[in-house]
Amino acid sequence: MKIKVLFLFLMAITISTVVSAQDDAITDDDLKRYAVAMDSIENMKTHLIETITEMVKGNEDVSASRYNELSKLIDDEAKLKEAEATEIEIAFVKSVAAKKEEETAKINAAFQSLAIDYIGAKTYNAVKKALQEDAAIKAKYEALTTSKGAK
Repeated sequence: MKIKVLFLFLMAITISTVVSAQDDAITDDDLKRYAVAMDSIENMKTHLIETITEMVKGNEDVSASRYNELSKLIDDEAKLKEAEATEIEIAFVKSVAAKKEEETAKINAAFQSLAIDYIGAKTYNAVKKALQEDAAIKAKYEALTTSKGAK
């Protein structure tokens, strides 16, 4: 009788372990959702870079090289003075920085929403971890994103 109880107990543990492992397994759908989310965020980042580039190239008062020079100094009044930055240049560099900050906040909010609402926080973390640790999952993901990019 004790052997039967012990056997049933061990079987129950084995079954619960298998079910638990299956719950944690990453599905193709999980990978697809993750890929869609990451692609969306990459598109938003690309759009931000294009927007900033257009702002800089389209400005008649500040050249791109001058913008690049001043953007590194924008938080240091002494260095701005040393670089002989005008009020127009400073205002422009600050407006670009504000646009960058605003759009970055939108990207971060979208990223959080996608990770939590679209993928699910637990699944997002599991996929992210698996992509770093599991070569088979990573290969599957890369194949998925490569074929998606080809479409």
